[in-house]
Amino acid sequence: MSSASILPSIAAADILPLPEWALLQRQIFTVLDAAAIEFADRYTRADGTLIWRDRWPGMDGSDDPYEGFMNMPLFYALGGSEEVYKRSRTIWDGITWQWTEYGQIHREYDAYYDWMHHGESNLFFYFFGLADPSVPKDRQRTRRFAGFYNGEDAEAQNWDAERKLIRSPISGSRGPRFTQTAEDWSTHREILDDYLPPFEDLPGIDRYGMKTPWSDDATYAEILTRINQRQSRGDVPLNLGATSLMTHAFAYTGEEKYRAWVLDYLAAWEERTARNGGITPDNIGLSGEIGEYNDGKWWGGYYGWRWPHGSFSLLEPLCVSGVNAAVLTGDMAHLKLARSQLDMLWGLRREEGGQQLVPNRHYDEGWRDYRRFHPMYGVYLWNVSMAEEDAERAERGWAGDLFDAVNPAYHGYGKTNGGHMGFNGNTAQWFRFMRGNYPDYPAQVLKADLQTIAEQIANYRKAENDPQTMDHYRESMTIHMWQQLTPMVVEALTQLTLGGPMHVYHGGLQVARFRYFDAAGKRPGLPQGVAALVDGLTHDGATLTLVNTDAVHAAEVVIQGGVFGEHDITSVQLGDAAPVVVGGRWVTVKLAAGATARLTLGMRRFANAPSYDTPWVRASDGPAPLLGREL
Repeated sequence: MSSASILPSIAAADILPLPEWALLQRQIFTVLDAAAIEFADRYTRADGTLIWRDRWPGMDGSDDPYEGFMNMPLFYALGGSEEVYKRSRTIWDGITWQWTEYGQIHREYDAYYDWMHHGESNLFFYFFGLADPSVPKDRQRTRRFAGFYNGEDAEAQNWDAERKLIRSPISGSRGPRFTQTAEDWSTHREILDDYLPPFEDLPGIDRYGMKTPWSDDATYAEILTRINQRQSRGDVPLNLGATSLMTHAFAYTGEEKYRAWVLDYLAAWEERTARNGGITPDNIGLSGEIGEYNDGKWWGGYYGWRWPHGSFSLLEPLCVSGVNAAVLTGDMAHLKLARSQLDMLWGLRREEGGQQLVPNRHYDEGWRDYRRFHPMYGVYLWNVSMAEEDAERAERGWAGDLFDAVNPAYHGYGKTNGGHMGFNGNTAQWFRFMRGNYPDYPAQVLKADLQTIAEQIANYRKAENDPQTMDHYRESMTIHMWQQLTPMVVEALTQLTLGGPMHVYHGGLQVARFRYFDAAGKRPGLPQGVAALVDGLTHDGATLTLVNTDAVHAAEVVIQGGVFGEHDITSVQLGDAAPVVVGGRWVTVKLAAGATARLTLGMRRFANAPSYDTPWVRASDGPAPLLGREL
């Protein structure tokens, strides 16, 4: 690979007053470097296992411990400490071993569950690619995990190559789970008591209500019967989350089979949507027939148009898969399926109280549960397309009371902001900033994150949250304790430095305009003392400010076009100086002590196949996979 010393470079020496946002960014780095280790010390043992129960039944929950720590390698890739990264690797190994012993993880991957939960837990693993793509274990695991879904693995036959379908909504390293047991759902019953009924014909249950007594054994038996009859076989749109796993594998290897799988699978859902008159069906039988186990209905599937979340459970994976395909090819036509469903719902809107509302759920009688349209889906598309039509999708029916200012309602796990969760709630507000309508956003969102981090630290330090003395069996919801208590809040750092929205929490890759490397340390992320702010994006360029807050030491920053190196930087201009020709993925900026660099970058977007390459490591050059005995 290229050496940073021979990359195109510019030097910046102007010393200007330090902007508030730059100081706030560096404060977050300092706080999280310490808090991440303190949190890990409090809740994990030296080997990375969690101080928790000696038994955990059921299929739900293996994702949750990963989620409490998954932002640690992402934070490192942004510029966090080496210690945080090393600890994150120990914790991933510890959690994986622990849940293997509990019985739900098999061959280092969830034995079977749905792709909302796979997507959540996989993020921890995906971020290792950004942290260090040279680790052989990560590369080999990636190939193995992808093999569970492309037909290469003999045990996990999740993929029907002929019909281009994933064979069950519940799948994993043991293959499709066509029959679910009472034990499978045992630890999820308490949570699902507070959701609408998964079926409209449950005896004695109000199909329009938001309560279903899963904890009642008789009702539970009725639910399980219907799940196994109607929802355990065949494909669902939620499975499009698997495209992130394949894109992750492509970024490591560059092997065409992974890109082809993503494109083929997305095309299969485009065909099913066209066959269904323009509405994406939420359940496909093993024969490929729409509604095969559901009386021919295109609605009523697992995580479909009705239960448990409604349209969110389709729109997210449609956006994720479309974005993955676009990043793999540079072809924005792959966004058409997601666009079509956003437009379909918008076409069904109605006005109430001066607000435009769109349906969220489809029942046997038709569309119901009308709500305000969330901008985040349009933002995810605009982030890659830079198309005005996608900006319009984000801005249509804009709910200013929700999205005109930083919303602290997302501060805790489970406190959602229109579908966001896990301390990821200001996508619309970031978009408003990028459109030039919210100049104070950087400082405000950084302050909000600092406040949240402080609250999280105070919370996990409470005596009642001491893992050595607390009652881990007091309720099944303790499975969420690490998510509820984690200090790893990095939304502001991610958005502002990379120039993109935070990744989709349920398994989206971190797609944004830039990433950075420390030239002196030959490691990912901003060097110590350096802050970055992307404040303008166009289809062929961006504006970026780098600030060296260190008044004593100089720094060298390598800027990369695209988180996956998918963009070429054609030129870089420092202030009003003449542009410097770059013509590649990387450019070095040499910052004098205390210096600020206001940069205008020309770009040729999607000039390169996405990869985890760094200026020093070619991801695809890793060692060949280790092979086991043939017995």
